[in-house]
Amino acid sequence: MNTPLSDATPDRVIDRLCDISAAIGGAVLVAIACMTVVSVVGRAFFSHPILGDIELVQLGCAVVVASFLPYTQHRRANIMVDFFTTNASPRTQGFMDAFGTLLYTVVMALILWRVAVGGIDIKAAGERSMLMDIPLWWPYTLMLPGLLLSIVVGIRQLQWQWERLCRQATTTGDAA
Repeated sequence: MNTPLSDATPDRVIDRLCDISAAIGGAVLVAIACMTVVSVVGRAFFSHPILGDIELVQLGCAVVVASFLPYTQHRRANIMVDFFTTNASPRTQGFMDAFGTLLYTVVMALILWRVAVGGIDIKAAGERSMLMDIPLWWPYTLMLPGLLLSIVVGIRQLQWQWERLCRQATTTGDAA
């Protein structure tokens, strides 16, 4: 029997959050694309583009990338170069995957930290975009949830990979 609580497992919650994050990133990307079309048409036919269109594209793209990162990692859709590990044992490949996930998670934590510090510094300095006068700390703040979710995904994947490696060690009789 499927109860409402069974849908609230950590993996399901992470799955839904990744979907929501990607949907937000997709909506921002579509908005950027539509704004670009309107600006190009306005520039070509009416000599009147959208003021600050390039600023909006730059700021929006940062948010889009941060929003897509957790979804991509959760779906294990990042590019993997397995040319050198194709003939390695499943256990070695498992260790390599876990090490790659660890590196990803550490890098995402560093990026989260630096984006947060950068956003705080930019807000304190009162920096704003040149043409549209948008506070530049806004996109920094909008990047934080996606970066944090990327770290959560990485930690959960590390946990899962470690459990899998321990199971493999138990069934083969090796020490982990």
